[in-house]
Amino acid sequence: MVKYVLSESELQAELGSAGNKLVVIDFTAKWCPPCKAIAPEFEKLAGQHKDVVFLKVDIDDAKELSAKHGIRSVPTFLFFKGGAKVDTMSGADLNGLKARILKHK
Repeated sequence: MVKYVLSESELQAELGSAGNKLVVIDFTAKWCPPCKAIAPEFEKLAGQHKDVVFLKVDIDDAKELSAKHGIRSVPTFLFFKGGAKVDTMSGADLNGLKARILKHK
């Protein structure tokens, strides 16, 4: 399951409750064609990796959160483990996304 996050406090709560699980955050936008293309694949990955937390942030609905994390293009994926950022990936690269999930979980 993919959960939408709208604020830094919500994100911090999710990171805290994830403990040592990998957290993958998809920074996305409704108007972004590559975001729309990878969205169903992101949902599938969430179904396949129950031991990973999958979150989405719409940059237009959560401007402060996006700015705080330095998001300059969409889609951008951030990877957190133990509350710390361990990786970043920009672009709708499904193979890169899968590889990073396997590397960090």
